[in-house]
Amino acid sequence: MIRKAYINEVPQIQRLLNHYGDRGILLPRSLSELYEHLRDFYVVTGDDGSIIAVCALGLCWEDLAEIRSLAVMEQYYGNNYGVMLVKKCMEEAKGLGLNKVFTLTYVPEYFKKLGFSIVDKSELPHKVWSDCLKCTKFPNCDEIALTRNI
Repeated sequence: MIRKAYINEVPQIQRLLNHYGDRGILLPRSLSELYEHLRDFYVVTGDDGSIIAVCALGLCWEDLAEIRSLAVMEQYYGNNYGVMLVKKCMEEAKGLGLNKVFTLTYVPEYFKKLGFSIVDKSELPHKVWSDCLKCTKFPNCDEIALTRNI
């Protein structure tokens, strides 16, 4: 089941994101940041109600949003939860009247299968780099930027 995240799930979301953040795959998120941006997050829950996958749609500008914090617990790989979450975020972006969505990732092939195209990071507005300042890899970012028109 995909739905918007609930406030009491923030600690679970943080554990999942930081599991990958500790490996350098995702940007780790603080509890305060997650509470502040909770309305951006969709979750997939297991039969027991636990969070097994998460993804956020972050608004950046009047015509641009970011697909971010996509994470699926390893034991649920192959169940298309990530695909479903990205599609849900794309539906929301379309409903908001946005023209384009981007993502920064280490797995560009995954997003290319979902209709995203690789672009040079310099094509993205500077406003999107606010999260990058928190990253240990800044300013030597090695993520790949991809966009998709809506």
